[in-house]
Amino acid sequence: MSEGQIILANYKGNNVITGFIDNKMEFLSFERDSHLNEIYLGKVDHIVNNLNAAFVKYDGDNIGYLPLDKISCACVTSRSFTNGDALKNGDEVIVQIDSEAIKTKKTKLSTTISISGKYSVITLGRNGVGASVKLSDELRRSFIDRTRDIFESIKSDYQKELYGTDIGLIIRTNASEIDEAAFENEITSDIISRIERLTGILTEGRSRTIYTCLFHPEVNELDKVKSFMKNAGITDYSIIEDNGIHGIRSKIDELRQNRIWLKSGAFIIIEQLESFNAIDVNTGKAIKDKKNISLDVNLEAADEIMRQVRLRNLTGMILIDFINMKQDEDYDKLIAHMKKLCRQDQVHTNYVDITGLGIMELTRNKNDKSLKEILHEVENVVDNR
Repeated sequence: MSEGQIILANYKGNNVITGFIDNKMEFLSFERDSHLNEIYLGKVDHIVNNLNAAFVKYDGDNIGYLPLDKISCACVTSRSFTNGDALKNGDEVIVQIDSEAIKTKKTKLSTTISISGKYSVITLGRNGVGASVKLSDELRRSFIDRTRDIFESIKSDYQKELYGTDIGLIIRTNASEIDEAAFENEITSDIISRIERLTGILTEGRSRTIYTCLFHPEVNELDKVKSFMKNAGITDYSIIEDNGIHGIRSKIDELRQNRIWLKSGAFIIIEQLESFNAIDVNTGKAIKDKKNISLDVNLEAADEIMRQVRLRNLTGMILIDFINMKQDEDYDKLIAHMKKLCRQDQVHTNYVDITGLGIMELTRNKNDKSLKEILHEVENVVDNR
């Protein structure tokens, strides 16, 4: 059985939580202030039609951009707003921070507001019932079938509070922990509490002054690493304070490097660019005459690539140039392995395709700033002290 450790450490004055499996760092999170998923009552500052976006001042000082193609009617609070209406300068609108400002990019806002519970996620402006892709197909179908009628019945009681806007439900992976006999009661209670939290925000937004923060999600980094350990099949682990012997700082510094060597002698190169992430796999010092070396190296590289993607928090488009292989069945094995690794990622990661030039395409949801961006902020703070 694999051995797990959660190590609480410090990097240049910042608290860091790491997760180790068999003495290898697999999880990394900086404890820091984040505005991600906060909900504000903002005001439309101006509209740029050629970008199809409104620029919304949301906390008195900061302006984010709001795409105009998915405006939830319930979020426009200053006037009656129906599907097909257009936002105007001065409109007051409830917005959620979808991604934080990075370099020259402004904060991205959304009115497709999501509220997460232990077992469910309720999203304004969506419809239907879905379930986490990390669940088995059988379990997903079972949860969806068992929950659909419950959800439809519950949401029908909140039509007035939702101001004519539909909501959708996603059943989270944690739902698999519910005792069979208690499933209906537990999932019903969680759904109701999340809908009431959402409708409470929509109601409050109609009586508060602009730039008010209506919702600040509670984030527990320790819970995140515990969840990671559980998903990795590690149920017995220790939680310890770093005493310096684990080399946390050097391991974080290694994540700045572009080149990562593999046990086989092969290596990968990671380039984090503005619009996408490029990863190249090279045989390096791997034994050239070993049978099926290309497939073996590619499978080994796939494991390390997904580890690096997770630790560096690479998001958006990820392009991987694996070593060319001659057999179609070898590509099938590599694709199946990568799809399995994508399903295991806590951040939604999707295998897209392999292009005609042999480049594998993945997409990974933006959930926070990348490690590169976080470290840049950390060093700026250190330099300014």
